[in-house]
Amino acid sequence: MAAARRARAGDPRAGFGRPAGEPGPAVPQGLIRAARKSGQLNLSGRSLGEVPQHVWRINLDTPEEAHQNLSFGAADRWWEQVDLTKLILASNKLQCLSEDVKLLPALTVLDVHDNQLTSLPSALGHLENLQKLDVSHNKLKTIPEELMQLTCLKSLLLHHNELSHLPDGFGQLVSLEELDLSNNHLTDIPTSFALLINLVRLNVAYNQLRNLPADISAMKSLRQLDCTKNYLETVPSQLASMASLEQLYLRKNKLRYLPEFPSCKLLKELHAGENQIEILNAENLKHLSSLSVLELRDNKIKSVPDEITVLQKLERLDLANNDISRLPYTMGNLPQLKFLALEGNPLRTIRRDLLQKGTQELLKYLRSKIQDDVTSPNEEPPVTAMTLPSESRINMHAITSLKLLEYSEKQAAVIPDEMFNAVRSYPVTTVNFSKNQLNETPARIVELKDSVCDVNLGFNKLSSISLELCMLHKLTHLDIRNNFLTSLPEEMEALTRLQIINLSFNRFKVFPSVLYHILTLETILLSNNQVGSIDPLQLQKMDKLGTLDLQNNDLLQVPPELGNCETLRTLLLEGNPFRIPRAAILAKGTAAVLEYLRSRIPT
Repeated sequence: MAAARRARAGDPRAGFGRPAGEPGPAVPQGLIRAARKSGQLNLSGRSLGEVPQHVWRINLDTPEEAHQNLSFGAADRWWEQVDLTKLILASNKLQCLSEDVKLLPALTVLDVHDNQLTSLPSALGHLENLQKLDVSHNKLKTIPEELMQLTCLKSLLLHHNELSHLPDGFGQLVSLEELDLSNNHLTDIPTSFALLINLVRLNVAYNQLRNLPADISAMKSLRQLDCTKNYLETVPSQLASMASLEQLYLRKNKLRYLPEFPSCKLLKELHAGENQIEILNAENLKHLSSLSVLELRDNKIKSVPDEITVLQKLERLDLANNDISRLPYTMGNLPQLKFLALEGNPLRTIRRDLLQKGTQELLKYLRSKIQDDVTSPNEEPPVTAMTLPSESRINMHAITSLKLLEYSEKQAAVIPDEMFNAVRSYPVTTVNFSKNQLNETPARIVELKDSVCDVNLGFNKLSSISLELCMLHKLTHLDIRNNFLTSLPEEMEALTRLQIINLSFNRFKVFPSVLYHILTLETILLSNNQVGSIDPLQLQKMDKLGTLDLQNNDLLQVPPELGNCETLRTLLLEGNPFRIPRAAILAKGTAAVLEYLRSRIPT
């Protein structure tokens, strides 16, 4: 009878023991006692389906120990309890939060990430002392307007939810310093963001933004802005006036040119890879004197300007997978440059073995060529694919001297017969038919089978690979990125010298099985497809494979046995939906990832 009376009166002992048949684990009494002394309660990872009532009432109800005996030691002075300031409910099974959260007005930190919340209680607006709110990795579709009343909030983490729009009053969160909205469904940003003048870090990556409001340039404290993987075609020119900006991420958008940043004097990192940037000119670079990282991989850049040397603080320059055919010798004069990535470019004037020797050797070579230029100014520059006169349909010099058959960027649906007729008996080693409208591999390419080693059919409309291509038995390098391929023919197994294949930006849903049988392969580039799984046991047999790029695919899991592929020097897995290994492990590099995977192999 007394117990029932206590339960009705909200006695805290109701809820410590779990009545028979009641779902969900109870919260240990010892934790509650400790929380009264420390002001902090961590209930993460306890499979809670709901938060027990006595947690919300922890500062209101008389503690259980008060009813037990009256001889207190110094450790049990329950009347000296402190208000709860930190509540962690992460990694449970919560589908909603009670409005009773308002009974904890002293909270400064509330962490409910990794639950199944579909909405937030409006009572959150009462937590006027709240400084950090983490509701990431839930299923939120909306944010209550009352949240805009939290004027002390400094950190708001909303990433990995299902938000499609934000309240217009977002600008009321004037104390906000960190805001993470990545991995949602946002199509626009409220203009009131301009009022967030204390914001230091803003992450809107992996959304559906088509533009950024010019007003965000008013965020005068912003140091880090991440807009990765949206649909941005331009960046507002006002962004260039953000004087505090240090890191800017624009990767995986639809930019056609690099913005100019006249006022961003502190900008240290600019990441703009995987866009459609074609031109890098001196105007883009001249204001970026503080830049230490410039990442422009997987674009369509054709040349690097001599003015690259204005970037005197540059330490990392990533130009991989572009259309650069020559480098300015002045690049050798970048004093801080420690890392230069150039793989996947049609460089004609630099030998491949030199590129493999590393950044410092390459810079030394470029510096030595500056001297050559000074001593022989009248010498003609070498003719390369990029210096061919576009009006001449057939460049016989390229065919006879460079052993190059070049017919790229013509928007042609077929390669004219006179191109192949002109080859006659010359041993052409390189074919470049990229950036056309080819629906199929030119059948006459088979005529080059005794000499051709390097074929580029990238940026076309190929939906299949012809058997003629499979007969090029001397082929070592095949570039067929940016096409419509979904599979490769088994006949490709005949390419017994193939070392490098670039299949990025196609439509593969499965890893092409024929690749497992081409044991000469050293590099497989398969990023930006829809590959859902890989066979680690088959990959182990590929004992020459050093580079495997599977970024931005649909891998839901990484098989631990992949850790046994000991020849791999570069394994790229970012941008897949798997949760293990976590991003922190991926960031440590290939060796650490392989070691981690090996540790997870069942014994």
